[in-house]
Amino acid sequence: MHIIEKLLRERILVLDGAMGTMLQQYQFTEEDFRGERFKDFHKSLKGNNDLLSLTQPEAIAEVHRKYFDAGADIVETNTFSGTTIAMADYELEEFVYELNYESARIAKEVAQEFTLKEPNKPRFVAGAMGPTNKTASLSPDVNNPGFRAISFDQLRIAYKQQAEALIDGGVDFLLVETIFDTLNAKAALFAIEEVKEERNSAIPVMVSGTITDASGRTLSGQTAEAFLISIAHIPLLSVGFNCALGAKQLAPHLEVIAHRTELAVSAYPNAGLPNAFGAYDESPSQMAEQIEEYLDKGLINIIGGCCGTTPDHIRAIAQLVTNYKPRKLIQNTTVI
Repeated sequence: MHIIEKLLRERILVLDGAMGTMLQQYQFTEEDFRGERFKDFHKSLKGNNDLLSLTQPEAIAEVHRKYFDAGADIVETNTFSGTTIAMADYELEEFVYELNYESARIAKEVAQEFTLKEPNKPRFVAGAMGPTNKTASLSPDVNNPGFRAISFDQLRIAYKQQAEALIDGGVDFLLVETIFDTLNAKAALFAIEEVKEERNSAIPVMVSGTITDASGRTLSGQTAEAFLISIAHIPLLSVGFNCALGAKQLAPHLEVIAHRTELAVSAYPNAGLPNAFGAYDESPSQMAEQIEEYLDKGLINIIGGCCGTTPDHIRAIAQLVTNYKPRKLIQNTTVI
């Protein structure tokens, strides 16, 4: 049994908060994003947060430290857009392996620092694999519903490269996250299974979908239960939801999957819904109060924060979960 599986039965594990929210506080300029290495690059690079793992590695390490300091057990690598598909916007495809490898290495170094200081609270790194900016299930052209901007195989190849680099960089598990199109996620999971087979690896895999609106469906149209069934054939460590909704709005969808899976259940909601300016207003105490519903109902094993969350949000959540037992993990439950 992997150590993480043992810990999930003992206590609720805390995931970090938003990387992007924290990086915005640095107010990096175009020159900061470029650094010395990319100072003469032919395209604007501002806003490419993944690139900061190469050009501002100290800032990335500092964000990880702040989340571990706040009580996180797991931090995610700075690789949300770390595929050749997403990096094509910046024409940085050739740097994708290095971006993922370095992001994983930075996070792992910080995790090891904290584990050495507190051996009774080991820290972990999840290799973040975002959804890409293209969808395999939907047409981007309203006049041509049959058109697809990306194929399953293109996604599989891109995700395989990302998974290999993250594993080489030292991540403890892989996290396929913010899934709005289950077909994209299937490509990622297929690629990961290929890597695991080729390397004879048993690296654990976490999956986190996103419910995009009040309809309770993913962007590609699946309910929470349908999403769960679609990925149930893959051996996974956990399944859950993140982003798009605040903690309160996410609760009913977590209930659906928590009652239908034997896997660990994860949640990392936004700090409420965005305001008119796209910012998130929910305070750490407000968010923790809403997450208490998950704990009272025994819905979760892993909890963290997405858009708008900071180390203060994670600190409030980490303090709260010490008073609760994790959702019971029962073996051999049939998914229905």
